[in-house]
Order: sequence, then structure tokens, then C-alpha cells
Amino acid sequence: MSRDSRPAFDPYKHLNITINPNGSCTRHFSWPMVDPDPDPCPGKLAASKDVTINHETGVSVRIFRPTNLPSNDNAVARLPIIIHLHGSGWILYPANSAANYRCCSQMASELTVIVVSVHYRLPPEHRLPAQYDDALDALLWVKQQVVDSTNGEPWLRDYADFSRCYICGSSNGANIAFQLALRSLDHDLTPLKIDGCVFYQPLFGGKTRTKSELKNFADPVMPVPAVDAMWELSLPVGVDRDHRYCNPLGYLPQKEKVGRLGRCLVIGYGGDTSLDRQQDFVNLLVAAGVRVEARFDDAGFHSIELVDPRRAVALLNMIRDFIS
Repeated sequence: MSRDSRPAFDPYKHLNITINPNGSCTRHFSWPMVDPDPDPCPGKLAASKDVTINHETGVSVRIFRPTNLPSNDNAVARLPIIIHLHGSGWILYPANSAANYRCCSQMASELTVIVVSVHYRLPPEHRLPAQYDDALDALLWVKQQVVDSTNGEPWLRDYADFSRCYICGSSNGANIAFQLALRSLDHDLTPLKIDGCVFYQPLFGGKTRTKSELKNFADPVMPVPAVDAMWELSLPVGVDRDHRYCNPLGYLPQKEKVGRLGRCLVIGYGGDTSLDRQQDFVNLLVAAGVRVEARFDDAGFHSIELVDPRRAVALLNMIRDFIS
């Protein structure tokens, strides 16, 4: 069936949203939200707390620490830090959703790390690059906690290994993670050190349809018209999907900068609408000289870890191997 002869598809109905005259979005759904729980009592995977990092924008982070802290010679062992950018479909899910709470709690517990989950602002009320700005604010805030030995956030000051910081993102969160990694190169993060990046099913796009987009055009999780709508509501007004925020090939002229990224892990699945974009992204990293570990499985689809516990465990194992 040709593209023009496909049956009409209303992406906004699929996403269950309405676009308002002022450009904002009404979301006709409510996702379970979870408040932080700072008490590391037995039986819980992790304790968590919220900290506002930018009082002007209202952006906050949620910090997760394992309930059981490892020790060496009666001293608490220092734990790696993961700056976490959740998958939100750009416009749909905040960081305090139950799904993200579960993900970050499991990550903190299973990997024995400190997770700093960024509650970035959502489009279309806050279009790109607001999300990149929020992520950078979070990274610079984490650095400040070790610099300020007196007033630094205790969970980071007392438990974190600032020489082992990782940037990790899922779906559009992986898009944000890539931009954050690039922006971090413009800042002196000492004594914080970025030791690697994890890009899980990174969401990218472009004007020209790829084979995986055409093959999965009506995918129940990521139908192409819905992805188009997400980009339309997220990109700066007036730019198209070949803008570098959407299409990473826009960074080809900046190969030297891309090549300064540290180790990268890219994970994807054969049934993902964005598969070809993800592989183009890997090729960009490799061409720039980045040390890349690409883990692609022919079986699987976008966000499979949310419905298949075995894939969630496999994902954690891949990240564990990478940061170890």
C-alpha cells in the first residue's frame, strides 16, 4: 500500500491528547505517580528523594540510593553515579511516573549505583532545547555537590564515586543523553568524570522515511504518524525533522567533537520503528572514532522491557557489564 493510500490515522487520538490554541497540550489520561520515599527500610529496593536544582525553571532531580549500601573495611563503598533521562515520548510521561520509579529503583538496587533521574520539562509547553538545558543543569548540579563539601547533597557527597559517572537515557531520553554528553564537553566537570554513555533505543528522526519506518508504519507502540506528531510538538517552531536535534547526521560536520565522547553502549531491537535511525547513529559514532559497543537483538520492539520482565533483567545486565 502506498503512503498516500493508507487509511487515515489521527496521531493525536492515538496519543490521547488535544492541542490547545495557545500551543499547549491537554493530556486526556493520568499515569500513576509515585512520591519519593527517603527511608531505606528493609524490603525496599531503594530509597529516594527529590531535590529542586533550578528554582527559576522548577526543574528537579530524584535521587535513588540502594537500601543496602556495600562496605569496605567498615566504610561505605563509593558507588557509581548514573544520570538518568527517562523515556517520555517527549510529551507524555513525567519522571515521577510509577514506571520510571520502578526502573530507577531496580537500577539502583541491582547495579548498586546512585541514580539521579532528571525531571525535565515536557513539550510542547517547553520545546527543545529546554530538555537539553534541564539535563545540563542536572549534570552541573551533581558536579557542584562534590565541590561543595560542606553543603553538598549528603547522598551524593557521602556515597557517590564522582570519578565514575555515566549518562544513561531511554528512547527520547537517549536523545537527550546524547545532547548532554556533547554539551558536557564544553564544561570543566572536574572532579566529576563521565566514564561512559548508555543509549537505550535512542529516538531520532529525519524527513526521508527509512526501511524500518515503512515496515513498522502502523506499529501498535510506535506508529510513524504518532512519532511524527511527537517531533512536531517537540522541535523548535519552524524547523524540520532533519534538524540536528532530531537527525544526528546533522552532527557530521562536528565529527571531531563527537569523537571526543567516551565509551558508548547503544542497545536496540529489530522490531523498533527507529531501528535504522539507531544504526545510523552507531555509524556516526564509529565514523567519529568513538569506542562503541552496539547490542542489537533481532527480536523485540520499542519499550519491550516494560512488558517483558526478562528483557528488563537483560537490559540491566548489559548496563552492568558496561559500567563494570
